[in-house]
Amino acid sequence: MAKPRKIYAHLLKQKNERKVSLLLGARQVGKTTLLKTLFEELCVNQKEKGLFLDLDIFTNYEKVNTYENVLNTLKINGFQEKKKENFYLFLDEFQRYGDISIIMKNLYDNLPSVKVYASGSSSLKIKSLIQESLAGRKIINNIYPLDFEEFLWFKEDAEAIKHLKNVVSIKGENLFQAIGKLNDLLNEFLIFGGYPEVVLKNKKEEKIAVLESIFDLYIKKDLVEYLNINKIMNVKKLIEYIAVNNGQKIKYEEICQVSSLDYNEVINYIEIIKETYLIAVVRPFFTNKNKELVKIPKIYFIDNGVRNYFTNNFTVLHLRHDQGTLFEAYCITELLKSGIHPEMIKFWQDKNKHEVDIIIDEKQKQIPIEVKYKKMLKNDDFLGLQSFLKEYPMKKAYLVNLSSQKKKKGLILRLPFHFWKCLL
Repeated sequence: MAKPRKIYAHLLKQKNERKVSLLLGARQVGKTTLLKTLFEELCVNQKEKGLFLDLDIFTNYEKVNTYENVLNTLKINGFQEKKKENFYLFLDEFQRYGDISIIMKNLYDNLPSVKVYASGSSSLKIKSLIQESLAGRKIINNIYPLDFEEFLWFKEDAEAIKHLKNVVSIKGENLFQAIGKLNDLLNEFLIFGGYPEVVLKNKKEEKIAVLESIFDLYIKKDLVEYLNINKIMNVKKLIEYIAVNNGQKIKYEEICQVSSLDYNEVINYIEIIKETYLIAVVRPFFTNKNKELVKIPKIYFIDNGVRNYFTNNFTVLHLRHDQGTLFEAYCITELLKSGIHPEMIKFWQDKNKHEVDIIIDEKQKQIPIEVKYKKMLKNDDFLGLQSFLKEYPMKKAYLVNLSSQKKKKGLILRLPFHFWKCLL
């Protein structure tokens, strides 16, 4: 039985929506499992008519590579064109063939009772395929690795799940125990990340082996689609540089030197890595939006386990010097996984080097969030938020930390486990 994912209910609600439902995300984040679970629910449990095709298998592609072929395939599998009953078509790995987006367009335009769900692993390639053919005809669902709550579901740790559910309301000794339990699991999550197969492995060596198999394929298969084969090792060095400097402002000149790539190549390859769901690019917050485009952004890996794979460092958290960086990346990616658009997540720094790690930039307001991997907070830990609030007075500002969930110095302290829920 498939493990639960939060986005599943959202996908299921789209069953009566005519638009094509696209599931986009990195390799091995669970897109195929979600498609199969939807197929089982709709076409087995609810006994709706439908068909699941893995387009990695070429003979399956041949069944849908022209409108005539797909129509015949649907009819063979129970679709009746003159009836208005729903038929569900599930296409896994559709990005491998450019003409599939045209087929999905034709299905949308000509067969209103056919609902298509399709998954793809490469946002960059898919964007070019669907930009025109599926304009106004698609719903994009970004599928990320597990968030922390899903991580606990996959671990099947009933005590931790209960603590997470009640942590906002528990107090005293019970809160201390709950935080201790959750922090131990959070530490594992910060080291090995949220890729489903990694989470399901129990031993450190097994987790590392899964990450190695996924990202050996990423380098050899996904990147090869966009790169000159002679540039693969250069781009691997670029990725390793970003991993070592996770959460730092991009130093383009240094990257050029380390990777032996020119400036334009670095810009292009960073975009490719972003669009293949490996990293998130976080821009600085300015009220002058033109400045955001020219000022230097920061880069974070979307999954800490992946980042640690590329640095070859799976040392336990209390022996590391990058605890704060991993914690900061965790908070940013939890926001992404909660549904906040990547372009809304920014950081802020003033001329005096006061900084706020996260600014959620909404149209009418900004939500500042400082992140501290600490149990004991000092006065200096509040300076960034206080400086931001002097310049941009906001009703609420948050400081995410390891031990406290109360108000202090006019700021709202939050634990890291599902801090984002208070923002939505």
